[in-house]
Amino acid sequence: GWRARGGSRPTRTVVGLLGCMGERLKGRLLEEDQLVDVVCGPDAYRALPRLLAQARGGQPALDVALSLDETYADVAPVREGSDGISAFVSIMRGCNNMCSYCIVPHTRGRERSRPSSSIRAEVAQLAAQGYREVTLLGQNVNSYADGDGGDGGALVAPSPTRDGFTPMVPPPKASLRFAGLLDTLSAAHPEVRFRFTSPHPKDFPDQLLEVIRDRPNACASLHIPAQSGSTAVLAAMRRGYSRETYMRLIECVREVLPGVAISSDFISGFCGETEADHAETLSLLEAVRFERAFMFAYSLREKTHAHRRLSDDVPEPVKQRRLREVIDTFNAGARASNEEEVGTVHHVLVEALSKKSDAEWAGRTEHGKRVVLPRRPLPQLQFGELLPPPLSRSVGAAAGGAATGGGGVARGGGGEAGGGGGGGGAAT
Repeated sequence: GWRARGGSRPTRTVVGLLGCMGERLKGRLLEEDQLVDVVCGPDAYRALPRLLAQARGGQPALDVALSLDETYADVAPVREGSDGISAFVSIMRGCNNMCSYCIVPHTRGRERSRPSSSIRAEVAQLAAQGYREVTLLGQNVNSYADGDGGDGGALVAPSPTRDGFTPMVPPPKASLRFAGLLDTLSAAHPEVRFRFTSPHPKDFPDQLLEVIRDRPNACASLHIPAQSGSTAVLAAMRRGYSRETYMRLIECVREVLPGVAISSDFISGFCGETEADHAETLSLLEAVRFERAFMFAYSLREKTHAHRRLSDDVPEPVKQRRLREVIDTFNAGARASNEEEVGTVHHVLVEALSKKSDAEWAGRTEHGKRVVLPRRPLPQLQFGELLPPPLSRSVGAAAGGAATGGGGVARGGGGEAGGGGGGGGAAT
């Protein structure tokens, strides 16, 4: 960088790196490579005016301290470039799960939840502005626990964790948990669809499933990250459950929510994974048939438990071959699942014109599946409106519908697959 060369910056521009990558790479970027002037961690955004002033004075500026209570509850987000239809609302930060492959607890800190009053206020404002879909966000969103007590509710201990799940850190006392928050929001705003991500399998109590069942605007589209189908690998990952426990949860979810769409995450080639372990992952994919999945080959991250205690002993070519087999197995199951949608009826939230043709609308079902439908029958349809088209055929990862106010066509085949050769998997 210019500081390393002993020169002066040619302009008054200040270069900064913000967020969890700043916390992770702070020393190298600021002192060794001297590529930036400011490094600001995810819990230090309030210090930005001070950091920028310091950098403009010619001194490198750093603040990456993690907080036990910062949630930015009183900071209103600026939604530039928003479509005015869908919005994200952060409800908690950090993670206590300490999975052996994951860097998130080390870069974003421990779990802390926003007061429910501030969440309700933000969602009410979005609803008043005409937003029709809100996704509740958190590193471990369904472990939400409002300990503020601002609404006068008593702090109570959590219900027992579902059999077979072992939390790394005991849940705190709280006046409101995630099921109650979702119930409150969906009841207050029946015109708004609600989703949430990213959850952990241990935090799907019966109460949460019942809220999704009973509230039509709480989307029955659940992300339940498995990461592996092998109990031995799950233990090495410190996930806190076995293959059998995960499968019992899936059975329970589908019993309470028939027709639910389930997505997941998978890591191929984790430390010590054998061919037998890999085969168990493939068989779990075949048994569950996920609608969407994010699939990655394992990539070691510094500071994690795996970096300190385990051996990254699966050769890269083997990781990539196993990943391809995981993706192929997922695609086969998702294709079959999509074919079963033919003839079913879903509400579609119209979001925009199709990227391929101005003669078609594009939107998503309550299950999060993309749908394309002709504009001609309903030329006055506006973005953000809901339609109930039945689905009739499928190609790829999108669905096409006939917008007759009741009819529709499904083009779908495979599901939506995310992933590739790098990455350490999702944080949950």
